[in-house]
Amino acid sequence: MTLSDDFGREVTGVRVSLTDRCNFDCVYCHNEGLGDTRGPMEPGDDEMDTDDVVRFLEVVSEYGVDSVKLTGGEPMLRQDLEEIIRRTPDSMEVSMTTNGTFLPGRAEDLKETGLDRVNVSQDALDPDEFAEITKSGAYDKVMEGVQAAVDAGLAPVKLNMVVFEHTAGYVEGMVEHVAENEGLQLQLIEYMPELTGKPEWNIDIQRVHDWLADIAEHVEHREMHDRKRYYVNPEAAESVAATPEPADIEEFQGGMVEIVDPVENADFCANCGRVRVTHEGYLKGCLNRNDDLKSMGEMSREEIAEAFEEVVAERVPYYGEYLVENERGEYEINDEYISTGTAD
Repeated sequence: MTLSDDFGREVTGVRVSLTDRCNFDCVYCHNEGLGDTRGPMEPGDDEMDTDDVVRFLEVVSEYGVDSVKLTGGEPMLRQDLEEIIRRTPDSMEVSMTTNGTFLPGRAEDLKETGLDRVNVSQDALDPDEFAEITKSGAYDKVMEGVQAAVDAGLAPVKLNMVVFEHTAGYVEGMVEHVAENEGLQLQLIEYMPELTGKPEWNIDIQRVHDWLADIAEHVEHREMHDRKRYYVNPEAAESVAATPEPADIEEFQGGMVEIVDPVENADFCANCGRVRVTHEGYLKGCLNRNDDLKSMGEMSREEIAEAFEEVVAERVPYYGEYLVENERGEYEINDEYISTGTAD
């Protein structure tokens, strides 16, 4: 039985934060919408234990949830990561977002235990630029980790790049990189100033869409979040004057670039089928909000099921419902939710 909210959005995926610990300090990080809550690098008592995570996944799989993305912080700081993946229900696709520094030496084991896909955060192809953004000197280790993931059969490996003032000039180089290297894809993620508090870093993501549309051989839409995917060959990636032509995606030799652009995007929210779980074991119906956190108590099967049903029932699209456009074209909180105090 798949659960849907009042807006007809089926929940088929969950994002589970395993920890808020991280060995990076990326300047744009919003920690899954919770803000800078990072604690010390040692495991904390507030993290869900192995059995809690597995029990949650077992329960939601009975509601038709067929995919889980493991996130953080840095999820590979969890020493029980392989066990969690191994015990995840077989009906679920398992993916993970990581900074890649711990993939060397563990990528093969992760694949063997059941990890299907991996996203690696990589915002620049120059060590100094990378260090400026991540506050880390681990560029070489990340590159090694990406290759380890490809070699382990976790390809295509998605490289996550947040597009904002500091990285906008690196986009073309990253597109060329994935177009020229088999086994890689690029996910360009719109900077979210409402979660990071630095609106001056924002850029117009539509400019990136327009450039990719000019050079892509093929463009497609994903149902999830109404995202656009651009298929770019190596030659086109080096030119801004290429002519788009239809392509056979199955035989395409080049790079796939997907844009995740949630800011003030009602279509994105209208096609969202995810629920999030914080590292402390709270359900979160929407990335953009923290007034909808729902406790799962002691995380018994009954408590998990009850809380999951409630959080799905209370979900509303953030843009287009919780926030609505006023006469000036600006988004503001819907009066309905100011008065009732309920929403996703």
